[in-house]
Amino acid sequence: METINQIRAQFSALQQQVYGKPLVYFDNAATSQKPLTVLELQQRMSSGINANIHRAVHKLSADATELYETGRDEVRKYLGADSREQIIFTSGATASLNLVASSFGHQFLKNGDKVILSEAEHHSNIVPWQIICERVGAQIMVLPVNIRGEISVDQFSEMLDEKVKIVAITHASNVLGVVNPIKEIVQIAHSKGVPVLVDGAQGIIHCDFSVKDLDCDFYVFSGHKIYAPTGIGILYGKKELLEKMPPYMGGGDMVDTVTFEKTTYAPLPLKFEAGTPNFIGAACLAPALQFASSVRQSAEIKLYEREMTAYMIKELENIEGLTIWGNPSNRELKIPVFSFTVEGTHPSDLAQLLDKMGVAVRSGLMCAEPLIRKFSAVGMVRASLAPYNTKEEIEIFIAGLKRAIKMLR
Repeated sequence: METINQIRAQFSALQQQVYGKPLVYFDNAATSQKPLTVLELQQRMSSGINANIHRAVHKLSADATELYETGRDEVRKYLGADSREQIIFTSGATASLNLVASSFGHQFLKNGDKVILSEAEHHSNIVPWQIICERVGAQIMVLPVNIRGEISVDQFSEMLDEKVKIVAITHASNVLGVVNPIKEIVQIAHSKGVPVLVDGAQGIIHCDFSVKDLDCDFYVFSGHKIYAPTGIGILYGKKELLEKMPPYMGGGDMVDTVTFEKTTYAPLPLKFEAGTPNFIGAACLAPALQFASSVRQSAEIKLYEREMTAYMIKELENIEGLTIWGNPSNRELKIPVFSFTVEGTHPSDLAQLLDKMGVAVRSGLMCAEPLIRKFSAVGMVRASLAPYNTKEEIEIFIAGLKRAIKMLR
């Protein structure tokens, strides 16, 4: 397909070889590769437009600041947010989740309150809530997933009571690759006056949505999973909540006035952006999201992704002794993230043999130990696709997987 070939041509990392074999990169759920437009801006800023933002009046600082704020504008546009003040730059989804857990928790959680998480959460959406709940005496309630990786909206509704102060849930599981019914969850939670945070680390790349349509109160994601550099992340929040929440960190750029007696804080979004930010990473969000937007708007690429997902499931299901974890009854809810176990083999052994064949996959607990342990004692193998992956690469992966299984049994 010419369109896919044109996309692949923009990703130089895909052209390399591993152990003398063409790279098949199927670890996109961990981090995506970067297109030339991102690499070029990253290099141009590192080698030239390299100056601290907001603080100086010289040209380099002004140019860097403009690129930094252009990145914010692109995020607002991509998410469909009302205003740029709702877009907070962080170092990643993990930092965004810690910010909300700490700042929201400090302001709104107290002894005896509850926080609802789903069983499919990444550690980054578990541990920060444990920390704040232990600090204030609140309790975590866990919404389970079934054998297909689906959650029950009815069960969620039953869990909501006057003690629940926030729901924090993944848009799509990094293990199961199943899209949760976020809009319905938000509607139910809001009917009880409960805000909802959505971990969009996987949803941001595969789901077509706007935060206004979802009506979620917070949405977080990492740039490096959607073609941008590492070390940059986003927190979207509704202004009325962000304005009530205290700063997460103190330092430069997040203040209005400072005296030893009292400090007043800068307005949004700077209130939550203490210190020198990753201004190069933030600027690179602009070309990254522009590329992602072109993919999101392509009916051809959307159809291709659905076909690739169906093809991968079909091929995996034909392998004896292989179990796919995250296989929803509605295939429209499946993104191209495939975690599986194979009888008589260890996930790490499979991943290492695949690596020697030029295929990059993830194995282990995937930073979701409670979920993995529910289904597997030793972990899983995960193959995750992006729009630049091809059917031919799936065929190479399946052939390599069958070979590895045969070697290990």
